Amino acid sequence: MALEITRVTDKRGLDRFIQFHYDLYRGSAFDAPNLYADEVHTLSPFVKKQNPAFEFCEAAYFLAERDGKVVGRVAAIINRHYNEQWQRPVVRFGWIDFIDDVEVSRALLRAVEDWGRERGMKEVIGPLGFTDMDPEGMLTFGFDQLGTMATIYNYDYYPRHMEQMEGYEKDNDYVEYKLFVPKEGMPEKFLKIAQLVEKRYNLHCPQLKRSQIIGPEQYGQKVLNVVNRTFSHLYGYSQMTQSQINEYVQMYFKFLSLDMICVIEDWNTPDHDVIGVGITIPSLSRALQKCKNGRLLPFGWWHLLKALKFKQTDIVDLLLVGILPEYRAKGANALLFYHLIPIYQKYGFLWGETHVEMETNGQVQSQWQYLEHELHKRRRCYKKQL
Repeated sequence: MALEITRVTDKRGLDRFIQFHYDLYRGSAFDAPNLYADEVHTLSPFVKKQNPAFEFCEAAYFLAERDGKVVGRVAAIINRHYNEQWQRPVVRFGWIDFIDDVEVSRALLRAVEDWGRERGMKEVIGPLGFTDMDPEGMLTFGFDQLGTMATIYNYDYYPRHMEQMEGYEKDNDYVEYKLFVPKEGMPEKFLKIAQLVEKRYNLHCPQLKRSQIIGPEQYGQKVLNVVNRTFSHLYGYSQMTQSQINEYVQMYFKFLSLDMICVIEDWNTPDHDVIGVGITIPSLSRALQKCKNGRLLPFGWWHLLKALKFKQTDIVDLLLVGILPEYRAKGANALLFYHLIPIYQKYGFLWGETHVEMETNGQVQSQWQYLEHELHKRRRCYKKQL
């Protein structure tokens, strides 16, 4: 029963790499597995239309096997843009899953370390994806909480394994919150601040049309430009390239409910510059759990349609919320929720799930103070000097 680490070199190997997560988490009440097709697109170097991240990233995928059975997996990634921007020669580990056996987890991380060393890397960090648009951070608290499409769920033994890995220590911690939607009305603070912001600073939230997202007005481009500027200083972030922006606009914006997207414009500027954005969607977690092995067929598509189109879920996911730095002190974030809370009430959402936030980012967390909220998940990125 010797353990063997092999590198994925073909489509069949990549299929086994992706399939392992579905097998390991089958029956989990909390894991929200990604769609198989999305995983193939994100990870595969073997397809014609590759993930644009491969323009500046290099990756290798490793499987841990015993007697021909997969017992673990991990991706090793070098993001050259990030390394250059932060002057940090690091190899990332991501898509890490393993059975509850320290020999397996240790061997997987050693494969990442060796691959990184061969390419001159001085440090290993993770879990991280190619970019900040991929799930990041190992769950360390909140194992009894429902996962989301945009984040990692893992069993509680994962961080215990990391504590046994020589040389690994905390690099960054994230927190996530439940935000309870007011049953009726608007929190008084949001109401007052939003009305003041509109009047004093001439900031407004237009209702977008589908044609404006990818049409001549290019709101999709404007929105992701704001995300690039807003997140530029955050841990693990590398600027989205134009190829990535084009792909995200084409792939995702056409499926979003536009009334659940709030864009803030500064009407003092000649072109009504976009200065803030809130992209939110009905939670797809329960629907994803019903997609067998991440497939849309035979009935997975129907469960996703019910969540996306008919809003048959109690939860809303706050995928991306960003305000340009120079507008945060003006209370622009209150304007976002002033427009979004009535939409959530209309659809009957009970609570919202924030995206991952750095635990040190008090400015972001302070915006939840006027809503009933609960810190219900923590996650960690680790580092090791090579």
